[in-house]
Amino acid sequence: MNLPLRAPAVVTATPPLKAALEQQRPLFVRALLFSFISGVLMLVPQWFMFEVYGRVLNSRNQTTLYMLLMLTVGAYIVIEMLDLVRSRILHRAGQGVDNTLRQRLFEVAFEANLKKLPGGSPQAFADLKAVRDGIASPAVGAAMDIPAALLLLWLLFLLHPWLGVMTLVGALLQAAIVWATERRTMPLLTQAARASIQAQSYAAGMLRNAQVVEAMGMLGSVRKRWQARQRTFLAQQAQASDHAGLHSTLAKLIQTMQGSLLLGAACWLVLQNELWGGGAMMIVASILGARVLAPTAMLVTHWRGVVQARDAAKRLNLLFGLFGERESGMSLPAPKGMLTVESVVASAPGANVPILRGVSLVARPGEILLITGPSASGKTCLARLLVGVWPAASGKVRLDGVDVFGWSKDELGPHVGYLPQTIELFDGTVAENIARFGTIDPVAIRAAAAQVGLLEAIEELPAGFDTRIGEEGAVLSGGQRQRLALARAIFGDPRLIVLDEPNASLDEAGEKQLISLLQQLRARGATVLVIAHRASLIAVADKLMVLNEGQAVAFGPRDDVLAALQKANEKARAQVEARQTGAVAVQRPQPLPGGAA
Repeated sequence: MNLPLRAPAVVTATPPLKAALEQQRPLFVRALLFSFISGVLMLVPQWFMFEVYGRVLNSRNQTTLYMLLMLTVGAYIVIEMLDLVRSRILHRAGQGVDNTLRQRLFEVAFEANLKKLPGGSPQAFADLKAVRDGIASPAVGAAMDIPAALLLLWLLFLLHPWLGVMTLVGALLQAAIVWATERRTMPLLTQAARASIQAQSYAAGMLRNAQVVEAMGMLGSVRKRWQARQRTFLAQQAQASDHAGLHSTLAKLIQTMQGSLLLGAACWLVLQNELWGGGAMMIVASILGARVLAPTAMLVTHWRGVVQARDAAKRLNLLFGLFGERESGMSLPAPKGMLTVESVVASAPGANVPILRGVSLVARPGEILLITGPSASGKTCLARLLVGVWPAASGKVRLDGVDVFGWSKDELGPHVGYLPQTIELFDGTVAENIARFGTIDPVAIRAAAAQVGLLEAIEELPAGFDTRIGEEGAVLSGGQRQRLALARAIFGDPRLIVLDEPNASLDEAGEKQLISLLQQLRARGATVLVIAHRASLIAVADKLMVLNEGQAVAFGPRDDVLAALQKANEKARAQVEARQTGAVAVQRPQPLPGGAA
Protein backbone atom coordinates (compact mmCIF):
# COMPACT_ATOMS: atom_id res chain seq x y z
CA MET A 1 0.00 0.00 0.00
CA ASN A 2 1.12 3.55 -0.66
CA LEU A 3 1.13 5.68 2.44
CA PRO A 4 -0.35 9.18 2.08
CA LEU A 5 1.72 12.28 2.67
CA ARG A 6 0.99 14.46 5.64
CA ALA A 7 -2.34 16.18 5.20
CA PRO A 8 -3.79 18.66 4.79
CA ALA A 9 -1.61 20.08 2.04
CA VAL A 10 -2.24 22.71 -0.58
CA VAL A 11 -0.07 22.59 -3.71
CA THR A 12 0.86 26.09 -4.81
CA ALA A 13 0.17 27.06 -8.44
CA THR A 14 3.71 28.36 -8.98
CA PRO A 15 6.70 26.16 -8.05
CA PRO A 16 8.55 27.70 -5.09
CA LEU A 17 11.84 28.11 -6.98
CA LYS A 18 10.15 29.85 -9.89
CA ALA A 19 8.20 32.07 -7.50
CA ALA A 20 11.42 32.99 -5.67
CA LEU A 21 13.08 33.92 -8.96
CA GLU A 22 10.09 36.02 -9.99
CA GLN A 23 10.35 37.94 -6.73
CA GLN A 24 13.84 39.01 -7.80
CA ARG A 25 12.66 40.20 -11.23
CA PRO A 26 13.26 43.92 -10.43
CA LEU A 27 16.88 43.12 -9.64
CA PHE A 28 17.29 41.10 -12.83
CA VAL A 29 15.78 43.94 -14.88
CA ARG A 30 18.12 46.44 -13.25
CA ALA A 31 21.14 44.22 -13.90
CA LEU A 32 20.06 43.80 -17.54
CA LEU A 33 19.73 47.56 -17.92
CA PHE A 34 23.22 48.13 -16.52
CA SER A 35 24.57 45.44 -18.85
CA PHE A 36 23.04 47.20 -21.85
CA ILE A 37 24.41 50.61 -20.79
CA SER A 38 27.82 49.07 -20.26
CA GLY A 39 27.64 47.48 -23.70
CA VAL A 40 26.72 50.78 -25.32
CA LEU A 41 29.58 52.52 -23.54
CA MET A 42 31.92 49.97 -25.06
CA LEU A 43 31.45 51.97 -28.26
CA VAL A 44 33.37 54.84 -26.70
CA PRO A 45 36.84 53.29 -27.30
CA GLN A 46 35.93 52.76 -30.99
CA TRP A 47 34.66 56.32 -31.20
CA PHE A 48 37.88 57.55 -29.55
CA MET A 49 39.93 55.65 -32.14
CA PHE A 50 37.86 57.07 -35.00
CA GLU A 51 38.24 60.62 -33.66
CA VAL A 52 41.99 60.25 -33.12
CA TYR A 53 42.56 58.97 -36.66
CA GLY A 54 40.32 61.65 -38.11
CA ARG A 55 39.88 64.85 -36.11
CA VAL A 56 43.09 64.85 -34.02
CA LEU A 57 45.57 63.81 -36.70
CA ASN A 58 44.05 66.18 -39.22
CA SER A 59 43.82 69.18 -36.88
CA ARG A 60 46.98 68.48 -34.85
CA ASN A 61 45.05 69.84 -31.83
CA GLN A 62 46.42 68.48 -28.56
CA THR A 63 43.56 69.95 -26.50
CA THR A 64 41.10 67.89 -28.50
CA LEU A 65 43.21 64.78 -27.83
CA TYR A 66 43.27 65.49 -24.09
CA MET A 67 39.50 65.99 -23.94
CA LEU A 68 38.81 62.85 -25.94
CA LEU A 69 41.20 60.90 -23.73
CA MET A 70 39.50 62.14 -20.55
CA LEU A 71 36.09 61.19 -21.91
CA THR A 72 37.34 57.73 -22.85
CA VAL A 73 38.98 57.12 -19.46
CA GLY A 74 35.77 58.27 -17.77
CA ALA A 75 33.80 55.83 -19.93
CA TYR A 76 36.11 52.98 -18.91
CA ILE A 77 35.62 53.87 -15.25
CA VAL A 78 31.85 53.97 -15.66
CA ILE A 79 31.92 50.59 -17.46
CA GLU A 80 33.85 48.96 -14.64
CA MET A 81 31.58 50.52 -12.02
CA LEU A 82 28.50 49.28 -13.88
CA ASP A 83 29.97 45.78 -14.05
CA LEU A 84 30.68 45.92 -10.31
CA VAL A 85 27.16 47.12 -9.54
CA ARG A 86 25.68 44.46 -11.80
CA SER A 87 27.69 41.77 -10.02
CA ARG A 88 26.43 43.00 -6.65
CA ILE A 89 22.85 43.11 -7.91
CA LEU A 90 23.04 39.52 -9.14
CA HIS A 91 24.62 38.51 -5.84
CA ARG A 92 21.71 40.18 -4.01
CA ALA A 93 19.27 38.35 -6.26
CA GLY A 94 20.93 35.05 -5.40
CA GLN A 95 20.78 35.89 -1.70
CA GLY A 96 17.13 36.84 -2.10
CA VAL A 97 16.32 33.46 -3.63
CA ASP A 98 18.22 31.76 -0.80
CA ASN A 99 16.38 33.78 1.84
CA THR A 100 13.01 32.99 0.27
CA LEU A 101 13.59 29.24 -0.02
CA ARG A 102 15.86 28.49 2.94
CA GLN A 103 13.21 27.84 5.58
CA ARG A 104 10.90 25.99 3.22
CA LEU A 105 13.77 23.85 1.95
CA PHE A 106 14.80 22.91 5.48
CA GLU A 107 11.24 21.82 6.23
CA VAL A 108 10.74 19.74 3.08
CA ALA A 109 14.20 18.16 3.32
CA PHE A 110 13.48 17.28 6.94
CA GLU A 111 10.10 15.82 6.05
CA ALA A 112 11.55 13.89 3.11
CA ASN A 113 14.17 12.40 5.42
CA LEU A 114 11.45 11.59 7.93
CA LYS A 115 9.49 9.70 5.27
CA LYS A 116 12.60 8.16 3.67
CA LEU A 117 11.85 9.92 0.38
CA PRO A 118 14.42 11.15 -2.16
CA GLY A 119 15.95 14.51 -1.34
CA GLY A 120 16.07 14.15 2.43
CA SER A 121 19.81 14.74 2.67
CA PRO A 122 22.27 17.63 2.97
CA GLN A 123 22.55 17.57 -0.84
CA ALA A 124 19.39 19.70 -0.96
CA PHE A 125 21.24 22.59 0.70
CA ALA A 126 24.18 22.13 -1.67
CA ASP A 127 21.69 22.40 -4.54
CA LEU A 128 20.34 25.67 -3.15
CA LYS A 129 23.91 26.98 -2.95
CA ALA A 130 24.52 25.92 -6.58
CA VAL A 131 21.43 27.85 -7.70
CA ARG A 132 22.40 30.89 -5.64
CA ASP A 133 25.95 30.90 -7.00
CA GLY A 134 24.67 30.25 -10.51
CA ILE A 135 22.61 33.45 -10.45
CA ALA A 136 25.75 35.51 -9.85
CA SER A 137 27.93 33.46 -12.22
CA PRO A 138 29.75 34.86 -15.28
CA ALA A 139 27.40 32.84 -17.49
CA VAL A 140 24.40 34.92 -16.36
CA GLY A 141 26.38 38.11 -16.93
CA ALA A 142 27.29 36.90 -20.42
CA ALA A 143 23.64 36.19 -21.22
CA MET A 144 22.77 39.72 -20.12
CA ASP A 145 25.41 41.09 -22.51
CA ILE A 146 23.64 39.58 -25.53
CA PRO A 147 21.23 42.56 -26.09
CA ALA A 148 24.19 44.95 -26.28
CA ALA A 149 25.94 42.49 -28.62
CA LEU A 150 22.89 42.59 -30.91
CA LEU A 151 23.18 46.38 -30.97
CA LEU A 152 26.82 46.10 -32.06
CA LEU A 153 25.79 43.59 -34.73
CA TRP A 154 23.24 46.10 -36.02
CA LEU A 155 25.97 48.77 -36.21
CA LEU A 156 28.14 46.40 -38.25
CA PHE A 157 25.27 45.95 -40.69
CA LEU A 158 25.06 49.75 -40.91
CA LEU A 159 28.78 49.98 -41.70
CA HIS A 160 28.36 47.42 -44.46
CA PRO A 161 25.97 44.46 -44.93
CA TRP A 162 28.82 42.06 -45.61
CA LEU A 163 30.48 42.92 -42.30
CA GLY A 164 27.19 42.21 -40.52
CA VAL A 165 26.72 38.93 -42.40
CA MET A 166 30.23 37.75 -41.52
CA THR A 167 29.68 38.61 -37.86
CA LEU A 168 26.30 36.90 -37.88
CA VAL A 169 27.84 33.72 -39.33
CA GLY A 170 30.42 33.73 -36.55
CA ALA A 171 27.68 34.20 -33.96
CA LEU A 172 25.70 31.31 -35.43
CA LEU A 173 28.79 29.10 -35.34
CA GLN A 174 29.25 29.94 -31.67
CA ALA A 175 25.58 29.23 -31.01
CA ALA A 176 26.11 25.83 -32.63
CA ILE A 177 29.06 25.27 -30.30
CA VAL A 178 26.85 26.14 -27.31
CA TRP A 179 24.29 23.61 -28.55
CA ALA A 180 26.97 20.96 -29.05
CA THR A 181 28.37 21.68 -25.59
CA GLU A 182 24.90 21.15 -24.14
CA ARG A 183 24.40 17.88 -26.01
CA ARG A 184 27.81 16.42 -25.20
CA THR A 185 28.51 17.65 -21.68
CA MET A 186 25.08 17.86 -20.04
CA PRO A 187 24.49 14.07 -19.71
CA LEU A 188 28.06 13.50 -18.53
CA LEU A 189 27.93 16.30 -15.96
CA THR A 190 24.54 15.09 -14.71
CA GLN A 191 25.85 11.55 -14.28
CA ALA A 192 29.02 12.86 -12.66
CA ALA A 193 26.97 14.92 -10.19
CA ARG A 194 24.89 11.85 -9.34
CA ALA A 195 28.02 9.73 -8.86
CA SER A 196 29.55 12.47 -6.69
CA ILE A 197 26.47 12.54 -4.46
CA GLN A 198 26.60 8.76 -4.07
CA ALA A 199 30.31 8.82 -3.23
CA GLN A 200 29.82 11.57 -0.65
CA SER A 201 26.86 9.78 0.94
CA TYR A 202 28.85 6.54 1.18
CA ALA A 203 31.82 8.35 2.71
CA ALA A 204 29.55 10.09 5.23
CA GLY A 205 28.04 6.76 6.27
CA MET A 206 31.51 5.24 6.65
CA LEU A 207 32.66 8.13 8.84
CA ARG A 208 29.55 7.90 11.02
CA ASN A 209 30.38 4.26 11.71
CA ALA A 210 34.13 4.75 12.06
CA GLN A 211 34.34 2.76 15.30
CA VAL A 212 32.67 -0.30 13.78
CA VAL A 213 34.83 -0.03 10.66
CA GLU A 214 38.03 0.19 12.70
CA ALA A 215 37.15 -2.49 15.26
CA MET A 216 36.15 -5.09 12.67
CA GLY A 217 38.90 -4.36 10.15
CA MET A 218 36.49 -3.16 7.46
CA LEU A 219 38.47 -0.10 6.40
CA GLY A 220 40.09 -1.70 3.37
CA SER A 221 36.81 -3.06 2.01
CA VAL A 222 34.75 0.10 2.49
CA ARG A 223 37.59 2.22 1.10
CA LYS A 224 37.62 0.13 -2.09
CA ARG A 225 33.87 0.60 -2.50
CA TRP A 226 34.21 4.36 -1.97
CA GLN A 227 37.14 4.56 -4.38
CA ALA A 228 35.09 2.75 -7.05
CA ARG A 229 32.34 5.36 -6.72
CA GLN A 230 34.89 8.15 -6.73
CA ARG A 231 36.61 6.80 -9.86
CA THR A 232 33.26 6.69 -11.66
CA PHE A 233 32.60 10.31 -10.72
CA LEU A 234 36.08 11.50 -11.73
CA ALA A 235 36.01 9.65 -15.05
CA GLN A 236 32.66 11.14 -16.04
CA GLN A 237 33.73 14.60 -14.93
CA ALA A 238 37.01 14.33 -16.84
CA GLN A 239 35.17 13.26 -19.99
CA ALA A 240 32.77 16.19 -19.66
CA SER A 241 35.70 18.57 -19.05
CA ASP A 242 37.45 17.32 -22.18
CA HIS A 243 34.40 18.04 -24.33
CA ALA A 244 33.82 21.40 -22.66
CA GLY A 245 37.49 22.37 -23.06
CA LEU A 246 37.45 21.51 -26.77
CA HIS A 247 34.29 23.51 -27.36
CA SER A 248 35.63 26.44 -25.35
CA THR A 249 38.81 26.44 -27.46
CA LEU A 250 36.76 26.43 -30.66
CA ALA A 251 34.62 29.32 -29.41
CA LYS A 252 37.68 31.40 -28.54
CA LEU A 253 39.27 30.52 -31.87
CA ILE A 254 36.23 31.77 -33.76
CA GLN A 255 36.17 34.95 -31.69
CA THR A 256 39.87 35.60 -32.31
CA MET A 257 39.68 34.81 -36.02
CA GLN A 258 36.58 36.96 -36.37
CA GLY A 259 38.56 40.10 -35.60
CA SER A 260 41.18 39.38 -38.24
CA LEU A 261 38.64 38.26 -40.83
CA LEU A 262 36.59 41.41 -40.32
CA LEU A 263 39.74 43.53 -40.51
CA GLY A 264 40.64 41.93 -43.82
CA ALA A 265 37.10 42.26 -45.17
CA ALA A 266 36.94 45.92 -44.10
CA CYS A 267 40.30 46.58 -45.76
CA TRP A 268 39.02 45.06 -49.01
CA LEU A 269 35.90 47.25 -48.81
CA VAL A 270 38.10 50.31 -48.27
CA LEU A 271 40.09 49.40 -51.35
CA GLN A 272 36.83 49.15 -53.23
CA ASN A 273 35.74 52.53 -51.79
CA GLU A 274 32.67 50.86 -50.27
CA LEU A 275 33.34 51.43 -46.54
CA TRP A 276 32.35 54.74 -45.01
CA GLY A 277 34.98 56.30 -42.76
CA GLY A 278 38.07 54.99 -44.48
CA GLY A 279 40.89 53.13 -42.77
CA ALA A 280 39.80 53.99 -39.20
CA MET A 281 36.60 52.01 -39.68
CA MET A 282 38.59 48.85 -40.44
CA ILE A 283 39.84 48.68 -36.87
CA VAL A 284 36.42 49.67 -35.51
CA ALA A 285 34.76 46.85 -37.44
CA SER A 286 37.35 44.35 -36.20
CA ILE A 287 36.82 45.32 -32.55
CA LEU A 288 33.02 45.40 -32.84
CA GLY A 289 32.97 41.92 -34.38
CA ALA A 290 35.00 40.48 -31.54
CA ARG A 291 32.72 42.18 -29.02
CA VAL A 292 29.63 40.65 -30.63
CA LEU A 293 31.01 37.13 -30.09
CA ALA A 294 32.27 37.74 -26.54
CA PRO A 295 29.02 36.75 -24.69
CA THR A 296 28.61 33.39 -26.46
CA ALA A 297 32.30 32.60 -25.97
CA MET A 298 31.85 33.30 -22.25
CA LEU A 299 28.77 31.06 -22.16
CA VAL A 300 30.69 28.16 -23.66
CA THR A 301 33.56 28.65 -21.19
CA HIS A 302 31.26 28.58 -18.16
CA TRP A 303 28.72 26.06 -19.45
CA ARG A 304 29.58 23.55 -16.72
CA GLY A 305 28.27 25.96 -14.10
CA VAL A 306 25.09 26.42 -16.15
CA VAL A 307 24.49 22.66 -16.23
CA GLN A 308 25.23 22.24 -12.52
CA ALA A 309 22.89 25.07 -11.54
CA ARG A 310 20.17 23.74 -13.82
CA ASP A 311 20.46 20.19 -12.47
CA ALA A 312 20.37 21.56 -8.92
CA ALA A 313 17.23 23.52 -9.78
CA LYS A 314 15.58 20.37 -11.17
CA ARG A 315 16.35 18.45 -7.99
CA LEU A 316 14.98 21.29 -5.87
CA ASN A 317 11.77 21.42 -7.94
CA LEU A 318 11.30 17.68 -7.50
CA LEU A 319 11.85 17.98 -3.76
CA PHE A 320 9.46 20.91 -3.39
CA GLY A 321 6.94 19.01 -5.51
CA LEU A 322 6.78 16.21 -2.95
CA PHE A 323 5.12 18.44 -0.37
CA GLY A 324 2.69 21.30 -0.68
CA GLU A 325 2.52 24.10 1.83
CA ARG A 326 0.48 23.03 4.81
CA GLU A 327 -2.30 25.16 6.16
CA SER A 328 -1.64 26.44 9.64
CA GLY A 329 -5.12 25.42 10.72
CA MET A 330 -7.01 26.51 13.77
CA SER A 331 -5.10 26.70 17.02
CA LEU A 332 -6.03 23.91 19.43
CA PRO A 333 -5.97 23.91 23.24
CA ALA A 334 -3.22 22.12 25.10
CA PRO A 335 -3.96 18.37 25.28
CA LYS A 336 -4.93 16.70 28.53
CA GLY A 337 -3.53 13.32 27.50
CA MET A 338 -6.46 11.10 26.47
CA LEU A 339 -4.91 8.79 23.85
CA THR A 340 -6.92 6.48 21.61
CA VAL A 341 -5.61 4.26 18.81
CA GLU A 342 -8.31 3.02 16.46
CA SER A 343 -7.50 -0.10 14.40
CA VAL A 344 -4.34 1.31 12.86
CA VAL A 345 -2.62 -0.34 9.93
CA ALA A 346 0.81 1.07 9.17
CA SER A 347 3.96 0.46 7.15
CA ALA A 348 7.35 2.13 7.09
CA PRO A 349 7.38 5.16 4.75
CA GLY A 350 7.97 3.99 1.19
CA ALA A 351 7.25 0.35 2.03
CA ASN A 352 4.23 -1.74 1.07
CA VAL A 353 4.35 -4.46 3.72
CA PRO A 354 2.22 -3.65 6.80
CA ILE A 355 4.08 -3.66 10.11
CA LEU A 356 1.00 -3.06 12.28
CA ARG A 357 -2.37 -4.61 11.50
CA GLY A 358 -5.49 -3.51 13.31
CA VAL A 359 -3.93 -2.37 16.60
CA SER A 360 -6.19 -0.50 19.03
CA LEU A 361 -5.60 0.84 22.53
CA VAL A 362 -6.74 3.43 25.03
CA ALA A 363 -4.46 5.24 27.51
CA ARG A 364 -5.75 7.84 29.96
CA PRO A 365 -3.98 10.60 31.89
CA GLY A 366 -2.25 9.20 34.95
CA GLU A 367 -1.81 5.72 33.41
CA ILE A 368 1.32 3.84 32.45
CA LEU A 369 0.91 1.48 29.51
CA LEU A 370 3.72 -1.03 29.00
CA ILE A 371 4.04 -2.36 25.44
CA THR A 372 6.08 -5.51 25.02
CA GLY A 373 6.57 -8.32 22.57
CA PRO A 374 9.29 -10.09 20.59
CA SER A 375 11.65 -8.32 18.19
CA ALA A 376 10.11 -7.12 14.90
CA SER A 377 6.62 -7.24 16.36
CA GLY A 378 5.92 -3.57 15.52
CA LYS A 379 6.63 -1.86 18.84
CA THR A 380 8.86 0.91 17.45
CA CYS A 381 6.47 1.46 14.53
CA LEU A 382 3.65 1.95 17.03
CA ALA A 383 5.77 4.42 19.02
CA ARG A 384 6.34 6.51 15.89
CA LEU A 385 2.64 6.51 15.14
CA LEU A 386 1.81 7.59 18.69
CA VAL A 387 3.92 10.75 18.43
CA GLY A 388 2.85 11.52 14.85
CA VAL A 389 6.19 10.81 13.16
CA TRP A 390 4.75 8.17 10.80
CA PRO A 391 1.29 8.21 9.24
CA ALA A 392 -1.21 5.37 9.48
CA ALA A 393 -2.37 3.77 6.24
CA SER A 394 -5.76 3.31 7.89
CA GLY A 395 -7.15 3.96 11.33
CA LYS A 396 -6.34 6.92 13.55
CA VAL A 397 -4.16 7.89 16.49
CA ARG A 398 -6.00 10.58 18.44
CA LEU A 399 -4.98 12.72 21.39
CA ASP A 400 -7.98 14.33 23.05
CA GLY A 401 -9.92 13.40 19.92
CA VAL A 402 -7.51 15.15 17.49
CA ASP A 403 -5.49 13.29 14.86
CA VAL A 404 -1.90 13.32 16.14
CA PHE A 405 -0.33 13.09 12.67
CA GLY A 406 -2.21 16.10 11.33
CA TRP A 407 -1.65 18.22 14.44
CA SER A 408 0.96 20.93 13.93
CA LYS A 409 4.12 19.73 15.63
CA ASP A 410 5.10 23.30 16.46
CA GLU A 411 1.99 23.46 18.61
CA LEU A 412 1.78 19.84 19.81
CA GLY A 413 5.51 19.17 20.25
CA PRO A 414 5.99 20.93 23.62
CA HIS A 415 3.26 18.69 25.08
CA VAL A 416 4.87 15.46 23.84
CA GLY A 417 7.91 13.67 25.21
CA TYR A 418 9.59 11.07 23.02
CA LEU A 419 12.57 8.85 23.66
CA PRO A 420 13.44 6.92 20.47
CA GLN A 421 15.07 3.53 20.53
CA THR A 422 18.15 5.00 18.86
CA ILE A 423 19.32 7.92 20.96
CA GLU A 424 19.59 11.11 18.92
CA LEU A 425 21.47 13.99 20.55
CA PHE A 426 22.75 17.13 18.86
CA ASP A 427 25.93 19.15 18.91
CA GLY A 428 25.37 21.75 21.60
CA THR A 429 25.47 22.12 25.35
CA VAL A 430 23.87 19.77 27.86
CA ALA A 431 21.36 22.48 28.76
CA GLU A 432 20.44 23.11 25.12
CA ASN A 433 19.79 19.42 24.50
CA ILE A 434 17.59 19.06 27.58
CA ALA A 435 15.67 22.25 26.73
CA ARG A 436 15.10 21.00 23.16
CA PHE A 437 17.16 23.97 21.91
CA GLY A 438 14.44 26.32 23.06
CA THR A 439 14.37 28.83 25.90
CA ILE A 440 16.91 27.96 28.57
CA ASP A 441 15.13 27.70 31.92
CA PRO A 442 17.85 26.71 34.44
CA VAL A 443 15.36 25.63 37.09
CA ALA A 444 13.35 23.39 34.75
CA ILE A 445 16.53 21.96 33.22
CA ARG A 446 18.01 21.06 36.60
CA ALA A 447 14.69 19.53 37.67
CA ALA A 448 14.57 17.30 34.58
CA ALA A 449 18.19 16.23 35.06
CA ALA A 450 17.54 15.43 38.73
CA GLN A 451 14.45 13.36 37.90
CA VAL A 452 16.45 11.06 35.62
CA GLY A 453 19.39 10.82 38.04
CA LEU A 454 21.81 12.77 35.85
CA LEU A 455 22.34 15.90 37.94
CA GLU A 456 25.52 14.78 39.73
CA ALA A 457 27.10 13.48 36.52
CA ILE A 458 26.40 16.80 34.75
CA GLU A 459 27.86 18.84 37.59
CA GLU A 460 31.07 16.80 37.29
CA LEU A 461 31.47 17.78 33.63
CA PRO A 462 34.07 20.50 32.87
CA ALA A 463 31.47 23.22 32.26
CA GLY A 464 28.47 21.61 33.91
CA PHE A 465 25.27 22.28 31.98
CA ASP A 466 27.25 24.46 29.55
CA THR A 467 29.45 21.54 28.46
CA ARG A 468 29.28 20.89 24.72
CA ILE A 469 28.53 17.21 24.17
CA GLY A 470 29.75 17.02 20.55
CA GLU A 471 27.96 15.39 17.65
CA GLU A 472 25.59 12.64 18.86
CA GLY A 473 26.78 13.18 22.46
CA ALA A 474 30.28 11.86 21.79
CA VAL A 475 31.68 13.03 25.17
CA LEU A 476 29.04 11.08 27.16
CA SER A 477 28.77 7.41 28.03
CA GLY A 478 25.94 5.26 26.71
CA GLY A 479 24.02 5.45 29.98
CA GLN A 480 24.52 9.22 30.20
CA ARG A 481 23.23 9.67 26.65
CA GLN A 482 20.19 7.58 27.51
CA ARG A 483 19.44 9.64 30.62
CA LEU A 484 20.06 12.93 28.82
CA ALA A 485 17.59 11.95 26.11
CA LEU A 486 15.15 10.91 28.83
CA ALA A 487 15.53 14.30 30.53
CA ARG A 488 14.78 15.95 27.20
CA ALA A 489 11.66 13.81 26.83
CA ILE A 490 10.20 14.90 30.18
CA PHE A 491 11.33 18.53 29.98
CA GLY A 492 8.45 20.98 30.17
CA ASP A 493 6.01 18.52 31.83
CA PRO A 494 4.55 17.05 28.60
CA ARG A 495 1.13 15.38 28.76
CA LEU A 496 1.96 12.46 26.44
CA ILE A 497 5.25 10.61 26.96
CA VAL A 498 6.38 7.72 24.75
CA LEU A 499 9.57 5.92 25.80
CA ASP A 500 11.05 3.30 23.47
CA GLU A 501 13.40 1.00 25.42
CA PRO A 502 14.23 3.63 28.09
CA ASN A 503 16.26 1.11 30.13
CA ALA A 504 18.33 -0.29 27.26
CA SER A 505 21.60 1.28 28.51
CA LEU A 506 20.79 1.57 32.21
CA ASP A 507 22.29 -0.46 35.05
CA GLU A 508 20.33 -1.65 38.07
CA ALA A 509 20.57 1.72 39.81
CA GLY A 510 19.47 3.42 36.63
CA GLU A 511 16.43 1.15 36.35
CA LYS A 512 15.41 1.98 39.91
CA GLN A 513 15.69 5.67 39.06
CA LEU A 514 13.59 5.06 35.93
CA ILE A 515 10.87 3.30 37.93
CA SER A 516 10.81 6.21 40.38
CA LEU A 517 10.54 8.64 37.44
CA LEU A 518 7.62 6.70 35.92
CA GLN A 519 5.80 6.84 39.23
CA GLN A 520 6.33 10.60 39.40
CA LEU A 521 5.04 11.05 35.85
CA ARG A 522 1.93 9.06 36.69
CA ALA A 523 1.39 11.08 39.86
CA ARG A 524 1.38 14.35 37.93
CA GLY A 525 -1.21 13.04 35.46
CA ALA A 526 0.89 12.35 32.37
CA THR A 527 -0.07 9.64 29.90
CA VAL A 528 2.97 7.38 29.69
CA LEU A 529 3.61 4.59 27.18
CA VAL A 530 6.74 2.51 27.70
CA ILE A 531 8.16 -0.04 25.26
CA ALA A 532 10.42 -2.54 26.98
CA HIS A 533 11.62 -6.12 26.88
CA ARG A 534 12.73 -6.41 30.50
CA ALA A 535 10.19 -7.66 33.00
CA SER A 536 11.46 -5.22 35.66
CA LEU A 537 9.12 -2.45 34.45
CA ILE A 538 5.94 -4.56 34.51
CA ALA A 539 5.45 -3.89 38.22
CA VAL A 540 4.96 -0.16 37.66
CA ALA A 541 2.56 -0.53 34.70
CA ASP A 542 -1.19 0.02 34.95
CA LYS A 543 -1.94 -1.53 31.57
CA LEU A 544 -0.12 -4.05 29.45
CA MET A 545 -0.13 -4.68 25.70
CA VAL A 546 1.57 -7.60 24.01
CA LEU A 547 2.37 -7.30 20.32
CA ASN A 548 3.25 -10.20 18.07
CA GLU A 549 3.74 -10.03 14.30
CA GLY A 550 2.11 -6.61 14.15
CA GLN A 551 -1.03 -7.54 16.08
CA ALA A 552 -2.10 -6.95 19.66
CA VAL A 553 -2.49 -10.44 21.15
CA ALA A 554 -3.34 -9.01 24.57
CA PHE A 555 -4.33 -5.63 25.98
CA GLY A 556 -5.91 -4.49 29.22
CA PRO A 557 -5.20 -4.00 32.92
CA ARG A 558 -1.82 -5.42 33.83
CA ASP A 559 -3.02 -8.13 36.23
CA ASP A 560 -5.78 -9.30 33.87
CA VAL A 561 -3.36 -9.57 30.94
CA LEU A 562 -0.75 -11.39 33.04
CA ALA A 563 -3.40 -13.82 34.29
CA ALA A 564 -4.67 -14.41 30.77
CA LEU A 565 -1.16 -14.96 29.49
CA GLN A 566 -0.38 -17.35 32.32
CA LYS A 567 -3.58 -19.29 31.62
CA ALA A 568 -2.78 -19.40 27.92
CA ASN A 569 0.76 -20.59 28.65
CA GLU A 570 -0.53 -23.33 30.95
CA LYS A 571 -3.01 -24.45 28.32
CA ALA A 572 -0.31 -24.48 25.65
CA ARG A 573 2.01 -26.41 27.95
CA ALA A 574 -0.70 -28.96 28.64
CA GLN A 575 -1.31 -29.37 24.92
CA VAL A 576 2.38 -29.92 24.30
CA GLU A 577 2.56 -32.49 27.09
CA ALA A 578 -0.51 -34.22 25.74
CA ARG A 579 1.00 -34.43 22.28
CA GLN A 580 4.25 -35.74 23.71
CA THR A 581 2.36 -38.37 25.78
CA GLY A 582 0.40 -39.43 22.72
CA ALA A 583 3.57 -39.74 20.70
CA VAL A 584 5.10 -42.02 23.33
CA ALA A 585 1.97 -44.19 23.34
CA VAL A 586 2.12 -44.55 19.57
CA GLN A 587 5.77 -45.55 19.71
CA ARG A 588 5.12 -48.31 22.40
CA PRO A 589 5.26 -51.86 20.78
CA GLN A 590 1.81 -53.40 20.19
CA PRO A 591 1.13 -57.20 20.38
CA LEU A 592 0.91 -58.89 17.04
CA PRO A 593 -2.15 -60.96 16.04
CA GLY A 594 -2.12 -64.45 17.51
CA GLY A 595 -0.34 -63.37 20.69
CA ALA A 596 3.09 -63.27 19.10
CA ALA A 597 5.32 -60.67 20.60
